[in-house]
Amino acid sequence: MMKQVYVKYLSVLAISIGFSSCVEYTETDDFQVEKPEEIAAQEALNAYGVLPSYVDTIAYPNFKLGGAIDMNQYNSRGVMYRLINSNFNEVTAGYGMKHGAIVQSNGSMDFSNVTATIEAAQAAGTSIFGHTLIWHANQNATYLNSLLEPLIVTSPPFNNDLDLSAPMGGSLAGWMTTGDVMIGAGEGMGEGTDAFVLTSGSGTEPESVQLTTPSIPVIPGKEYEVIVYVKSDVPGQGGITFEGLSDNAPAIDWMNTGVDSTAFGTSISWQEIRFRVSDFEGDSFKMNFNFGYMPSTSYSIDINNLYVYDVDGDPIISNLIADGDFENGTGWGGWGNGSSRGVTEDGMGFGGTGKAFYVTNPSITGGFWEVQTAYDLAEPVENGQEYKLSFWVKGDAEGIIRPELQSPNYSSNGFGQVSVTTEWKQVELSTLVTADDRQRFVISYGEFAGTVYLDNVVLSPAEATGGSTTLVPKTEDEKYSIVSGEFERWMEGMLSTSKDYIKAWDVVNEPMDDANPSEIKTGIGNPDIPSDHFYWQDYLGKDYAVRAFELAEQYGNPDDILFVNDYNLEYSLEKCQGLIDYVNYIESKGVTVDGIGTQMHISLDSDKDKIVSMFQMLAATGKLIKVSELDIRVNSSNPTPEALQLQREMYKFVADMYTEHIPAAQRYGITIWGVTDSPENANWLPGEKQGLWDINLNRKPAYAGFAEGLEGM
Repeated sequence: MMKQVYVKYLSVLAISIGFSSCVEYTETDDFQVEKPEEIAAQEALNAYGVLPSYVDTIAYPNFKLGGAIDMNQYNSRGVMYRLINSNFNEVTAGYGMKHGAIVQSNGSMDFSNVTATIEAAQAAGTSIFGHTLIWHANQNATYLNSLLEPLIVTSPPFNNDLDLSAPMGGSLAGWMTTGDVMIGAGEGMGEGTDAFVLTSGSGTEPESVQLTTPSIPVIPGKEYEVIVYVKSDVPGQGGITFEGLSDNAPAIDWMNTGVDSTAFGTSISWQEIRFRVSDFEGDSFKMNFNFGYMPSTSYSIDINNLYVYDVDGDPIISNLIADGDFENGTGWGGWGNGSSRGVTEDGMGFGGTGKAFYVTNPSITGGFWEVQTAYDLAEPVENGQEYKLSFWVKGDAEGIIRPELQSPNYSSNGFGQVSVTTEWKQVELSTLVTADDRQRFVISYGEFAGTVYLDNVVLSPAEATGGSTTLVPKTEDEKYSIVSGEFERWMEGMLSTSKDYIKAWDVVNEPMDDANPSEIKTGIGNPDIPSDHFYWQDYLGKDYAVRAFELAEQYGNPDDILFVNDYNLEYSLEKCQGLIDYVNYIESKGVTVDGIGTQMHISLDSDKDKIVSMFQMLAATGKLIKVSELDIRVNSSNPTPEALQLQREMYKFVADMYTEHIPAAQRYGITIWGVTDSPENANWLPGEKQGLWDINLNRKPAYAGFAEGLEGM
């Protein structure tokens, strides 16, 4: 009797790097080896050639067969590096070339991984597709949004040695002027505050428009700091000269840039001028603000925050709440209704920086006083005095809180009700103290269910001049200018770094709105915008894509291939038409869109008729057409052989329809996004089995289907 021996199948790395794995079977007079069905099937897959061997490179030399991969996986030059380079002639970085990966928390850009990827691709002779320049997702939105936050200006906690009583009263008495100088009501940094307004004429003589302060008393030998906040209606230039110094026209590092100069630039945003002087010839000096450098320019100097003070003087203790910014903990207690309180993690304070104090009240109570926090003051506040309170507040819901100054017998002087919303807002209140023993600061939360966050709490006598806070929101023009600058800085940085090797780009990614497919996306009105989303178009308008293509042409190579890319074009033909119309709009503004990318993250049951219609619509544009992110889900983490066969057929179908309906001259290529199946804990399609290879890098039936589809290329 002949003995049958079954060889147990071992998983192999069928990675197609010019060879195939197989198990050798032998036959002798005494033994016959029978292959299990699964081994025979795998051997059949392993017998396929590498993917590029199925493309007619003579007939279609420019066709790009692409694979997407994590940049670090590629840079490590391990097994996935070899798999990509053997089966694809173009590589796309899944995340590593996006704004969120490159731009650091301080706005600097780290291109080291991009450079490493270029070096790795050069070594293999594989081209790189640039993905992606302008998108709303995967952005360093924290950094970008921080640039748009209101400017918070806190005056120094010292007496101001510059007498501002006249201009604060709307008069220029005691101040000398030359040219067009006036006090602009409501044109200061804070709401309802005033500014000196200096407007230049047609000349360029600096002193033709000048504002001179009254004499400022000083103590010879001491050092004084000067603080000025200035802006202009267009980019301008200003300078400050002096009377009473040993050098009255010094070169100074006005804005702490590390460069001394005799003048400084101005813009539409308020900016701080801060410097120190000490070379006094007597017991006073004057400052001359000179703004005649450029013609037809209007400058504003904020009055409330124009400061000159002795840096060694006695500080005014204006904030009775120690550590009101909560960066060093808190001395606050609290109680009631099972509530909790404490200091947040870093980054949760106002503006997304620093820490905040939080109170969580599980439910609204019968009395507002039943949930409270308390801060014991160093000494009771003064009877008959008015006290001002300011702080930033937001909640995870809406409700009311009530701050007050309280005595041991619970009598109090309240600051009134404060409405809390889900957005940070500054609250400024005041109250008159009517007892000698108001010795603690209390906030009541019984009317708020949820978590309240507090930051930058300041309690001070109403007459205190130092340490006051001014909130300066950005205007719409400022926001446009800031975002435009960051937009160009990002484009220039990425393109300048990579242009020597990368010749094709996804310039604008996913512009069209799913709910309104003829309109571009927006974040306006969306209360749940993810933390890495930033909608450039909400600040730059519909022409943001026009500007993106202009900059790509400016900073890239003259012959770069520039794409617009979007998803669900095969799912929504309305969106496909909306994208085509938007491309036409972009080109109507005088720039060229070379190609359109269709992502095609599809599944077994995707509508094949719509896939055909999409390809026909895209072909009719005459543009290069790229299948930019193809993967096909089986809708199961444990697919049956039948499902894997359907996946094989769908991969072949997509390649066949691309070849059939996109003319050869318009075929840029196809990029596989989910090259391998994703692990169960992956960020992208976890457990969806979407790839051409399984998680162990064994070829799947999908590999064969895609290879067969490529044969028509």
